[in-house]
Amino acid sequence: MLKKRFLATALTGVLALGALAGCANKETSKSDTGANGKKTVELSLMLTPQWKGVMDPTEKGADYDSFFKYAADKFSKQYKDYDVKVKVEVVAAEQRDELLNVKLNGGTPPDIFFENTFAMGDYAHRGALVPLNDIVDDAAKKDIDQKYWDSVTFGKDVYFYPFSHMPGTLAYNADMFKAAGLDKYLGGKDEIKTWTLKDYETILNTLKKDLPKDKYPMALYALNNQGDTWNLAYLRMFGNKFFDDKGNIILDDANGVKAAKWLKKIYDAGLTNPGAESVSSNDANAMFQNQKLAISFTNSVLFNNAKADMAAGKAPKFDIRLANIPSESGDPLTFTYVSGAAVFNTKDKTRIKVSKDFVKFFSTDPELVKASKNGVPVRTSVANEFKSQNPLFAAYDKNAKYLFNFTGSVPGYSELRQALYPELQALLTGQKSAEQAVKDYQKNGNGIIENARANSVIKQ
Repeated sequence: MLKKRFLATALTGVLALGALAGCANKETSKSDTGANGKKTVELSLMLTPQWKGVMDPTEKGADYDSFFKYAADKFSKQYKDYDVKVKVEVVAAEQRDELLNVKLNGGTPPDIFFENTFAMGDYAHRGALVPLNDIVDDAAKKDIDQKYWDSVTFGKDVYFYPFSHMPGTLAYNADMFKAAGLDKYLGGKDEIKTWTLKDYETILNTLKKDLPKDKYPMALYALNNQGDTWNLAYLRMFGNKFFDDKGNIILDDANGVKAAKWLKKIYDAGLTNPGAESVSSNDANAMFQNQKLAISFTNSVLFNNAKADMAAGKAPKFDIRLANIPSESGDPLTFTYVSGAAVFNTKDKTRIKVSKDFVKFFSTDPELVKASKNGVPVRTSVANEFKSQNPLFAAYDKNAKYLFNFTGSVPGYSELRQALYPELQALLTGQKSAEQAVKDYQKNGNGIIENARANSVIKQ
């Protein structure tokens, strides 16, 4: 579901191809002396489409590069060391890796890339990024929950400066709950409800009895690697930690097997949509919006998009609310996709220093950090400031203590995603037992991690 990120949109191929065509030119920083007597340093900043405007998409002329152009101008006016010029370039998400690989192979990486850390983690392992520990101060650590820092930390170093995030939860149709007499399990409209696992099973079984035959209690899907994060959460429901301290998969224990058996159990009992092995996350989302599912997965962007579609008459209207993924212990499970800036190792000490200073500036400036309200703020101070406009900001901030780092910051995670869904398919179709599916996933997954670790500069 990462293709749908902050107001996600598809850019034209012309933009991406233009970027690729220009990347063969050697990029160097200027050292001319400007009119102000300071040497000029030119930086390149790239990003995939995040949000339009500086603070709000309703601004006149709002575009995806508006915030960083504004931030660069503000930074340059107050920066004492150099006369800084920042070239901002928006690239299509689908072209990001191709573009970066061409640039890295040519020795011309961008100075800064602003993106979701889920998509960029492998660049840290490749040694393409520089650590940012030296620009993270105590004030930032206090304002940003440690769970967000965990997701941007690889080994012992911070490689991305958290700016905003996209939390993942469950979504449920409160109207279906009410019709089934499940009113006592409802949370508030601005609440992320927490159910016990026992409560959740009661909800699923009650919905099954009450819903028409063409509607189902819960979404389940395993067609491909998209949306794998919710399936990873379900596999943690009985206490399995998934990764050990060295970054190896440890799903093959009693708790991991128990979770796999639970998925198979609810599937066989008809508590989910049928044919999950051939259903994609996009399919499941569409079924939920068309009120064919009572409970589904969501993230902050999908949730807002669903409400916008209802308001615009593009989808049936219903009372949509949020809940955490339950667990046997009673402590719920949730995760998030953190977005922030990374600094590439251009091997130019001056550009690296100025890049770090710029990243720290727009990631900490009291005015600029407010732009994180276009997503979900990682800063408690910003969440509190704007909670009257969006009460869920406070709920998401309170929920941070339940976050788990779904990637484990392990090397090769993008490839690791490919290993999960075939085992889920085999589990759901009965081709493999829960024990065998979990064992095979762990074996194959650890093989991927081991191979990627051999080429990683980061040691856990």
